[in-house]
Amino acid sequence: MPYRTDGFTALADPTRRAIFERLAERPSAVGELAGEVPVSRPAVSQHLKVLKAAGLVVDQADGTRRIYQLDPDGVDALRGYLDQFWSQALTAFKRAVEHDNEEQR
Repeated sequence: MPYRTDGFTALADPTRRAIFERLAERPSAVGELAGEVPVSRPAVSQHLKVLKAAGLVVDQADGTRRIYQLDPDGVDALRGYLDQFWSQALTAFKRAVEHDNEEQR
């Protein structure tokens, strides 16, 4: 069974988060990413492995290289998780405002 982690755990590491943010700008190969972050190519590969296991990136072959990009489904799952809290916060705010309005009457 392959190693699996959740997206938030994967993004908790600052280097991994930097790699994720660079992939949000454009798909990249390991060598390109290694030139943009302060870790070695093997370390970038390990970070990408964790991001892939978390469902946040996908890769595809391009000759002898692998090109990594964000996985829209994985990013959408993170967003969906956070959106539930946003909806709860907005609902609570609406209730508080309505309650204040009723008290002022």
